[in-house]
Amino acid sequence: MSHDHDDRPQLTAAQAAAVLTPPPGRTGGDLVVESLQGLGATTVFGLPGQHALGMFDALRRSSLRYVGLRVENNAGFAADAYGRITGEVAPLLLSTGPGALTSLAALQEAAAASAPVLAIASQVPTAGLGGGRHGYLHELRDQQASVRDIVKSVHTVRAASQIPSAIAAAWESALTAPHGPVWVEIPQDVLLAETTLPVVSAMDATPRELYPRPELTIAAAHLLSNAERPVIIAGGGVVRSDASGKLRALAERIDAPVVTTFGGKGAFPWEHPLSLRSWLEDRHTTDFLEDADVLLVVGSGLGELSSNYYTFRPRGRVIQIEADAGKLESNHPALGIHSDAREALSDLLETVERREDPGAAERVRTVLEKVRVRIDAQELTLEQQVLAAVRQALPDGSPSFWDMTILSYWAWSAFDARRPNTMHSAQGAGGLGYAFPAAIGAAAADPTTPVLAVSGDGGAMYSLAELATARQYDAPLTWLIVDDGGYGILREYMTDAYGEATGTELTRPDFVALAESFGVPAVRTTPDSLATDLTKALAAPGPSVVVLPALLRMFEPTHL
Repeated sequence: MSHDHDDRPQLTAAQAAAVLTPPPGRTGGDLVVESLQGLGATTVFGLPGQHALGMFDALRRSSLRYVGLRVENNAGFAADAYGRITGEVAPLLLSTGPGALTSLAALQEAAAASAPVLAIASQVPTAGLGGGRHGYLHELRDQQASVRDIVKSVHTVRAASQIPSAIAAAWESALTAPHGPVWVEIPQDVLLAETTLPVVSAMDATPRELYPRPELTIAAAHLLSNAERPVIIAGGGVVRSDASGKLRALAERIDAPVVTTFGGKGAFPWEHPLSLRSWLEDRHTTDFLEDADVLLVVGSGLGELSSNYYTFRPRGRVIQIEADAGKLESNHPALGIHSDAREALSDLLETVERREDPGAAERVRTVLEKVRVRIDAQELTLEQQVLAAVRQALPDGSPSFWDMTILSYWAWSAFDARRPNTMHSAQGAGGLGYAFPAAIGAAAADPTTPVLAVSGDGGAMYSLAELATARQYDAPLTWLIVDDGGYGILREYMTDAYGEATGTELTRPDFVALAESFGVPAVRTTPDSLATDLTKALAAPGPSVVVLPALLRMFEPTHL
């Protein structure tokens, strides 16, 4: 059996000599960083630990930029945001046991949001693997078992020669649609042992493309071309596959109204005549979607939030385009198309027939007016004023990161993201503490653009240590902390359900004084001065904090 090597790059004499006589003093840790460089990584996130020191020592000898956070979970959130913003793999270097386990909530968010994070964790020495109780520091019986249910794939290394292949396989897995977090595990002794293996050169880990089957495209195009009331739900898959242009072209070709999910913010222009915006937690929108005779769902599984808490009952035909096979028809029977959103929309555009519906825009206006009347009747002027001030202050191209807090819940429905891939939140897994460390990751991805993080005081307490990180790297970001003295949304939920709240009231610091103690400029603002103070903070170099004492309320739910 012969192999054709003609298409492979040929080494020069100097390169061949370098391969045959690698520099001395290299370890397994060097193979890790060389593999990452060979795959195209430029930035890594993480936190050192005893078993992982071989990787961190090797960083010194590499061109990789290291962004170190103060808590592993926050490092994971930063890597998650870097992956979302760039679409590239974000390496996350972790230690064994407590360090590895502390990252799990961030990896769950990355999995839920399909962010390509490559976690590389150390392990106890090889002799301690296998589940015996040897008593090594940080020892777990089976460290992989803790992550296997969260990440897309797990890759184990037991010898230095396995490192490049394991990292390349993980890299490919992270970038294959749907994107997601992956896990590589390397024992301490393998990372520390000297190696005479050649320096790792450029490596190929091209992800597999996920194309729609042509017969499904034809069937979907026929349904859409002949629909009387087609509607499109655009999810996060549209944003991740950079398909917002294709989505708009298709919507305009068949005159179909478009609603974006909370994960799909910015996928469709907010002010477009066909834009239903993002009012998915509103019964008027739910009724409109149920009335569609053909509903095209792109890049969404129609989960809890996107289905108005599972009260949505489509009466027409559903077409679902989804890269995650597990989400296909998981909530509603559909013509399921397992495909990357961009590829499927591109094929649909070539196949669907033009369809004109002069009344579509008017029906959209009617729904939005009903939503406006419902919200206005609840006297929520303060909440809308605060959200409008944030929108006024935030430059169109600036990314924003939102924690699980009342202002974020408003933003999911009511905030105009203006551009795709600029608004991100922790609504995938729903954990606290996401916004500020994620903003640090976004600032690392593009230090030329100011970044906004939005937290409540409860969520902010998860991330205070990262004020030191933001100062250390002079990150161009502003942290808006809405201080209502507790876990505001849980206070509302419990008061509504039980008449009073338990465990929701918090003693918290003077956030302005605290930020200033880290050398981060901070200001206490009011709803009236918020736009001015935020604008000033976002325009200033480096990190800043804006604290808004305010008791915000949620709009009334329609699913109960």
